[in-house]
Amino acid sequence: MPEDQNIEWKENWRDEYIKWICGFANAQGGRIYIGMNDEGKVIGLPNYERLMEDIPNKIVSVLGIMPEVNLLRQYELFYIEINVAPSSVPVNYRGEYYYRCGSTRQQLKGAALNDFLLRKTGTRWDAATVHNICVENLDGVSFDIFKREAKRSGRLSEEDIASSPSELLERLHLIENGLLTRAAALIFHPHPERFYPGCYVKIGRFRNGSDLVYQDEIQGSFMRLADEVVSTLYIKYFKSRISYDNEVRIERYPYPRSAVREIFFNALVHNNWSDNIPIQIRVDDDRLIISNSCVLPWGWSTDDLISFHASRPFNPLIASTFFRAGYIEAWGRGISFVHDTCREKGYPQPQFIIKGESISVIFPIDPTFIEKEEKITNNNKEHQYSKLELRLLEEIKKNPQITQTLLAEKAKVSRTHVQSCLKSLMEIGIITREGARKQGKWLIKKPSPVLNSQHPE
Repeated sequence: MPEDQNIEWKENWRDEYIKWICGFANAQGGRIYIGMNDEGKVIGLPNYERLMEDIPNKIVSVLGIMPEVNLLRQYELFYIEINVAPSSVPVNYRGEYYYRCGSTRQQLKGAALNDFLLRKTGTRWDAATVHNICVENLDGVSFDIFKREAKRSGRLSEEDIASSPSELLERLHLIENGLLTRAAALIFHPHPERFYPGCYVKIGRFRNGSDLVYQDEIQGSFMRLADEVVSTLYIKYFKSRISYDNEVRIERYPYPRSAVREIFFNALVHNNWSDNIPIQIRVDDDRLIISNSCVLPWGWSTDDLISFHASRPFNPLIASTFFRAGYIEAWGRGISFVHDTCREKGYPQPQFIIKGESISVIFPIDPTFIEKEEKITNNNKEHQYSKLELRLLEEIKKNPQITQTLLAEKAKVSRTHVQSCLKSLMEIGIITREGARKQGKWLIKKPSPVLNSQHPE
């Protein structure tokens, strides 16, 4: 009978062991043996008769629960077994909550305590209902994005896709007793950050460690975030390398898009939004870092996270909706997919770091991109224009008073992408804006060398 997650040996009784009993009750239950040494050998208790009275009384008075307290005998030695059943309600020790994790006793605090209390009462944070938002307040575009992706994934029936917003929310279990859940508000409301501060994504481009070059804050429903954030990274923050295989043009980015997409969606789904801390994406010269607040399942380490595991989403309703949209898998395969993708496409493996109540995924840059950046710096070459930047500059040259909406239509991208691209061009001094908002015009300060030639396909 070795000491493990459910068994503890103690040579004699101390009142502080009530904390261990509290931890067992809040976890999967367990047994404490009083009168056994660290090797599991019975050494006996000289005062077992008094302890058989004191222990049950102290446990009841402090914890309010009554475990089985049994007197056992081995030859002439008596010892005590305290058999603690798992409790269906939270158990506290003088206002403190403990949890048995592996062979240790941990005090629950902060986000871990909040999650524990919600789970013990049968509720998850994203399943709680809200009283200040109704279906009419939700964003029609977000429903369109969801239905488009759900149709593409094949994980929603045609009947569900054709249903009204109210019917769809019911079928996704995002309405409880006529009220929207937090998950519904986050996924489909146009401005969830107004109700839950921190529900947005920050992106920053850094050079030399701490030098912030430019940044974006992308807000909106989770459907819009899922649709825009990764595209913004690859349009504004990353530059591709172009090569040709015979007549086929091949673009390679410094980070594998499908892997970055998987990590970002996982951050969006599993983030502890009650912390009111946004997802933060940092783009450095040599790496990409995606960080979010998290509460891992009890006893999990980094090794547990990156190894094969069953799916255990922190926000089950958000996860279920994202699964229906085809954004994530339901079998805990996301991390394996990321590793496989990086290996198959020849990218360095990402690193997973858990620190406190946050998790960061670090993608090292493809080494060939570091070499290219060094050559560009040494040769003092001009700004490398993306395809979208070149297209926008061509349109601005033709019509300096062109609006962002018309630019988006001509470039066949979202207005958000146009805004991000124009902002980047303004920050590095390529273009500027003069005049009032409606009567103003764009000025090209540093024309691209291809502006007078045909735009490349």
